Amino acid sequence: MSLLRFAARTMLASYFVINGVKAVRTPAAFADAAEPVVDKIVPAARRLLPAEAAGFLPTDATGVARVLGAAQIAGGLSLATGIGRRFGAALLALTMVPRVVTNNPVKAASDERARFSADIAVLGGVALAAMDTEGQPNLAWRVSMHRQLAAKDLDKRKAELARTGQAIAVDTGRKARKLRKQVEEVLS
Repeated sequence: MSLLRFAARTMLASYFVINGVKAVRTPAAFADAAEPVVDKIVPAARRLLPAEAAGFLPTDATGVARVLGAAQIAGGLSLATGIGRRFGAALLALTMVPRVVTNNPVKAASDERARFSADIAVLGGVALAAMDTEGQPNLAWRVSMHRQLAAKDLDKRKAELARTGQAIAVDTGRKARKLRKQVEEVLS
């Protein structure tokens, strides 16, 4: 891991950890921002989730603010420490989506539009962090390469078996002719 990647991930994660701690400690301050989530996203989530899981969803804005804050703390710590960093970054991106979706930059004041632009930028940053493989190939590429290598190895083994089979056939033919000659000599 490069020092620059570590520093960049830690700086990005610090934003979420600080906001998450604030949201968990004083959810009332974040209730206004969470209200559109409660109005638009929570009902849709309740319809999509099974009844057992839907019962765990918060019904008020302070509860939503606390849940999103806890998720931001967990995702931020994961991203900063590098333990499950891609999952943590994906979790942070998920915590940003409701906020971005519920804000309408067209009808907003100029300071709210600037905040919307900043939210989009932060969402892009965590999405990029979620996709970062640190120069290593991702799992899909590794699986594809293993399949290709296995197919080449299988073809190679088939060709080797075919050559071996031909050699056995030639050797068997020689032995059969030799045996036939011996039988003919004995019989004559």
